[in-house]
Amino acid sequence: MNEQQGSSGPAKHHVPDYRYHTLVVTVENKSGVLARLAALFSRRGFNIESLAVAPTDDERFSRVTVVVDLESAPLEQIIKQLDKLVNVVNIRELHPGHAVERELMIVTVAAGPDRRDELVEQLDRAGGKVLSVGADAMMLSLVGPPIRIDEFEELLGQYGIIELQRTGRVALANLDEND
Repeated sequence: MNEQQGSSGPAKHHVPDYRYHTLVVTVENKSGVLARLAALFSRRGFNIESLAVAPTDDERFSRVTVVVDLESAPLEQIIKQLDKLVNVVNIRELHPGHAVERELMIVTVAAGPDRRDELVEQLDRAGGKVLSVGADAMMLSLVGPPIRIDEFEELLGQYGIIELQRTGRVALANLDEND
């Protein structure tokens, strides 16, 4: 999984869509299911770019949103292997460009009083929020499409990133006007 912690280097998350595909896997909400899913990816050498898991509105099921790296294996092979897992109920690919994806970033940035106004202005333009302010740092949050999160993370590098955490992507298929 590609996570950065405490890095002040450029963002590395966004890569062209053809390399990464988003799968939505509905699984039984039972103990050990996520461990079996992760073990499958590890055993087969499939790379996970992003992973988000949460119960659905039906407490019997959880929704796993996994972004897979197609350089590690063909999509068909990944789907075929996932389908073999006992607790997998459904697998659906969300095609690039036909889904709404969001990610959350919480980040602590070096920002003394002399740079705060400038930083808050950048944050406001991006649609983010100030969560906490310390003597020489600010904690910020931003929700948006992964590319916007990548761009803002890169911009924050000039201030000095102290600590950074990003969630995995969550995604839903676009609503088709013809439905």
